[in-house]
Amino acid sequence: MAVQSPRFTVTDFIAVTNQTLEYAYPFVEIEGEIASFKVNQGKFVFFDLKDNESSVGCFMMVFALRVPIEDGMKVIVRAVPKLTKWGKFSLTVQQIRPSGEGSLKKSFELLKAKLEKEGLFAAERKRQLPAAPSRIGIIASTQSAGYADFIKIISDRWGGLELEVAHVQVQGDVAPDQIIRALRYFNQQALPDVIVMIRGGGSADDLSAFNDELLVRAIAESRVPVLTGIGHEIDESLSDLAADVMAATPSNAAQLLVPDKHDIIRYVRQSMRHVLTNFEAATNDLQRETTQLLEDAFHKVEVQFDNYEQSLLSTRSLLSAYDPRRALERGYAIARGEFTKGATIEVETQKEIIEAEVRHVNQK
Repeated sequence: MAVQSPRFTVTDFIAVTNQTLEYAYPFVEIEGEIASFKVNQGKFVFFDLKDNESSVGCFMMVFALRVPIEDGMKVIVRAVPKLTKWGKFSLTVQQIRPSGEGSLKKSFELLKAKLEKEGLFAAERKRQLPAAPSRIGIIASTQSAGYADFIKIISDRWGGLELEVAHVQVQGDVAPDQIIRALRYFNQQALPDVIVMIRGGGSADDLSAFNDELLVRAIAESRVPVLTGIGHEIDESLSDLAADVMAATPSNAAQLLVPDKHDIIRYVRQSMRHVLTNFEAATNDLQRETTQLLEDAFHKVEVQFDNYEQSLLSTRSLLSAYDPRRALERGYAIARGEFTKGATIEVETQKEIIEAEVRHVNQK
C-alpha cells in the first residue's frame, strides 16, 4: 500500500518547517566570513555568511549589532534558523562577534575610530580620582586572580575602606551586559566615591567583552569616576580609553587608588623631624635676635645716659659760673636797696654785710 505524502498549503509548510527547525535547532552558532554587508533604513542589517563552498543569508536588527563589522571579516553568529514566508532560508542573528586575531583587531579599530570621533576618549572629559576614597565599588569576577591581587594590595596599602563588589563574568557573550548592569547599579543606587573595573590577563578574544560598544558608552556616561585595570600592561581595551583613569593591571589599579600607609607614616615622621629642626633653628634665631635687640637697647640707654650726664655737667658748670658767691670770693660786693641820695643800702662782701648811706648817685 502506497504511503500518502503529507499535503500542506504553502503557509502551513513554512510554519511546520520552522517548528521543526525550532525544535531541532533553537539556536545555532555559525562561523564564517561577512559578505554583502548593508544596513537598510538605519534599522535592518543584512549580510551573507560564507565559507569556501557555501553561503547563507543573515538578518538582524541594528540595535543587536554591538561591534562594527564589514565585508571580509571572520565572525561567529548566534542565530535562529528560519524559512521566510517568501520561501528563502535565512539566519535571524541575535549576536555577532569577530573571530580570529585579524577580525578582532579590525573591529577594534573601526569602533575606536567611531567613538574617538564622538569625543568619548577626549582628555578634557576625564575626571581625577578622589584623593582619599572611603567607599569603592568593584566590578570583577570574584573568582579571578586579578580580583584577589587587587583586594590583597588595597588592604595592605590602606585599611578601613568600604568595598562593595558586583560579581560579574568578565569574558564571553553575557559579560558586557552584566558589567553594564553593575555600572548602572553603582550609578543609581550605591553611588560610591569611585568605581573600579578589573580583569586579569587573557587573549584578545578573552578581553573582547571590554570592546563592546554599549559597555564603552556606559563607562563614558558614568556619574561616578571609573578606574579600569584590565589585562596586562600591553593590553588596551576601548573600556580603558573611555575610563577616567586607566591602570596597567589590577594590582596597579589598587596602587593608583589609595596611598601606601607605610609611605604616609614615613612622610609624617620626616615632616615632624623637619618641623622640629626648623623650630629649633627658629628658636636659636629668635634667641640671637632677642639678645641683639637687648644689647642694642642697653647701648642706646648708655648713650642717652652719657648724653644726659654731659648735659647735667654742662648745666652745673654754667650754674656754678653764675653763682653770686663766686663773685664775692673774687672780691666783689653785692649792694641791695634803693639807690637814691640819703637812702640806706645793704652791701654784702665775702665776709661782712655792711649798712651804708647813699651820698651821691651818678648816672652812667
